[in-house]
Amino acid sequence: MMTDQPLIGPVEAPDLHVMSFNIRRRMPRNRPGSPDRWATRRPLLRRLLAAERPTVLGVQEALDDQLEVVGEALGPSHRWVGIGRDPGGHGEATPVYYDADRLELTGWRQRALSATPDEHGSRSWGNLTRRALVSAEFTDRATGSRLHVLNTHLDHLSRRSRLQSALMIARIARDVRLDEPEAAIVVTGDFNADERSAVHRRLTGDALLHDTWEATPERLTPAWGTFSNYGPRRPGGRRIDLILVGGPAEVASAGINAARFEGRAASDHEPVQAVLRHRREDG
Repeated sequence: MMTDQPLIGPVEAPDLHVMSFNIRRRMPRNRPGSPDRWATRRPLLRRLLAAERPTVLGVQEALDDQLEVVGEALGPSHRWVGIGRDPGGHGEATPVYYDADRLELTGWRQRALSATPDEHGSRSWGNLTRRALVSAEFTDRATGSRLHVLNTHLDHLSRRSRLQSALMIARIARDVRLDEPEAAIVVTGDFNADERSAVHRRLTGDALLHDTWEATPERLTPAWGTFSNYGPRRPGGRRIDLILVGGPAEVASAGINAARFEGRAASDHEPVQAVLRHRREDG
């Protein structure tokens, strides 16, 4: 499939277009002809993001130069927060991009997913790879509504790390609900755990957060697996990339963007997308 037709594309208020996308870090070496080559994927990524231009985008595995590529593809109105997870702020980042014409940033924070979250680059819970969580707070310029976005990438090897990280995210979301019940909550990420996992249950089990794919009244695509590893689109595969929502956030539609350009994929992961609306609470 060759397409620059967006799955959703830019939206008008009060709708919010949210995307989560593991863009695959740039590798220093690839075999000849590998679909993983960043020089091959970079223009595909630009085409996909320029067509979609989500209001909010949570990215995983972005290196310093890739941060700039994503920002340029989204256009001049977009900004981002978040730095590399390694000491000194380098290495893979999990930034939150946002349309500054639509959303006013009122605060942001980066935590290590560890027992010492304020110690940048710290590790705990059995993960050898550093992991991070970026949270950003916004006021919607069009509606006045409040929005809290959390973006992350959980560990690929340590189940304990994934479970403890999920507990941390749930605690933060619960604190937002207590402190600012009128605010919508959005959690984006590559969770390295699917919809049948204990991680998913810990995040959604008490109805604090809802999986947009499960909550939507309109699915825009088949239920593709979100990790294709550059292979064919996989119907009914595991969904390890998720958008979760909480508070007065209603899901209007959701999809898994398995676009291919001349048969090629922009990443080894498929981006996931949703259109949200802020539900006005009576009283």
